[in-house]
Amino acid sequence: MSEEQNKPSDATVEPTEAAADTAATQTDSGSPEDRVAKLEAEVASLKDQLLRAMAETENTRRRAQRDREDASKFAVSSFAKELVSVADNLRRALDAVPAEGREQDEMLKGLAVGVEATERQLFAAFDRAGIKKLDPAGEPFDPNFHQVMFEIENTGKAAGTVVQVLQPGYTIHGRLLREAMVGVAKGGDAGGQHVDTKA
Repeated sequence: MSEEQNKPSDATVEPTEAAADTAATQTDSGSPEDRVAKLEAEVASLKDQLLRAMAETENTRRRAQRDREDASKFAVSSFAKELVSVADNLRRALDAVPAEGREQDEMLKGLAVGVEATERQLFAAFDRAGIKKLDPAGEPFDPNFHQVMFEIENTGKAAGTVVQVLQPGYTIHGRLLREAMVGVAKGGDAGGQHVDTKA
């Protein structure tokens, strides 16, 4: 008797599930135009997501490439900053040798020639690494590349013109490595405008 009760209940469950599936299909399908509109909206949404993801991937790739290029260009900046002091010392050594001393003493002349050759080789290495020397004598003061140490009156030059370079500056691939220490003309004879040297 329990088996007979189970059979009718199974028979009643199956038609109910089938009816539910049919009802769900009818509500999902709706009219063909509605279904097409829904699918087109979904395609447009997925296309937009894909384009955004592709753009983000391209931006990430470009950013990584730029970071890699910057790292290769500027990774040696701290090392280069130390080497520019060596260039300064080589120049000081050459400036310390008087011209008449070179002519009179062969050993002093040989030493000066060797130091000049070393300086040339160092500057050739700087050129290969993208390091350029700034010697701004006669140029207008630029606070991005120069540091004013003092102002000089009665130079006959426009105010703010660099009249003396105490220490040359250097750039690496256009980026400042060390600013040039300079003396600039103070306003006066030439009637130039006053330049803010504290910028």
